[in-house]
Amino acid sequence: MLKGQRATETPSTLVFHVVRNIPEAVFISDYNQKLYRSGVGMLLFLVKHTRPDLSNSTCELLRVMDKATEGHMKELFRVIKYAIDTKNKGLKLRPEDTEDKWKIKAYSNADFAGDKETHISVTGYVIYFMNLSIGWRSRGQKSVTLSTTEAEYVGCSEVVKELLFIVYLLRHMKIEVELPIRVNVDNIGAIFLAENQNSSDRTKHVDVHYHFIRQYIKDGTIMIEFVHSSENDSDIFMKNVTSETFS
Repeated sequence: MLKGQRATETPSTLVFHVVRNIPEAVFISDYNQKLYRSGVGMLLFLVKHTRPDLSNSTCELLRVMDKATEGHMKELFRVIKYAIDTKNKGLKLRPEDTEDKWKIKAYSNADFAGDKETHISVTGYVIYFMNLSIGWRSRGQKSVTLSTTEAEYVGCSEVVKELLFIVYLLRHMKIEVELPIRVNVDNIGAIFLAENQNSSDRTKHVDVHYHFIRQYIKDGTIMIEFVHSSENDSDIFMKNVTSETFS
């Protein structure tokens, strides 16, 4: 099926977005739909273990596991072809040597209303432990957010929950971690919201359970830092980017 499929520099087409309900769409046959689910399942296995670079592409394809079109099937072939062509790429498990406390850092981002059908924002993050990527995520948020700042703040709270689990696990293993852990975000509004107890008229609707992040900033466990979008490693986890940014 991949015969004639040309090699590409990125897993997905830059402007590609999966939409489920397309007027007068022609869906693939039941047999091909079964093949589609199998192909996405294989990509999920790669994403979980060694290929975080396929995260957003696979997340997009997951939305039509029961009603894919020829266009979706074509995009699946592109991602699989990319995975085969880059099969020698993977994670480098060589931690930095240090006599100091062990270091953790994270990058977080959110694509506001990234799902063009439900308008749910997509969260993407990556966590580094001693400069090794040990955790990553690309998925839709649980509810619709009303601004880019809110979407970024919700995404930031997701990565902080994962960071706290890692910190508690390392403490249980008697491993000292350098604090505060730096979470890099490219939205100043989200940083302000995380660091300030008072809410404005624009943010007072934000669900209170996302504000838990503030107590960990206050006690010195977490620090939210600004990073330019061009230097935000989590960009590839929540949207399709150019080949230059992807590289």
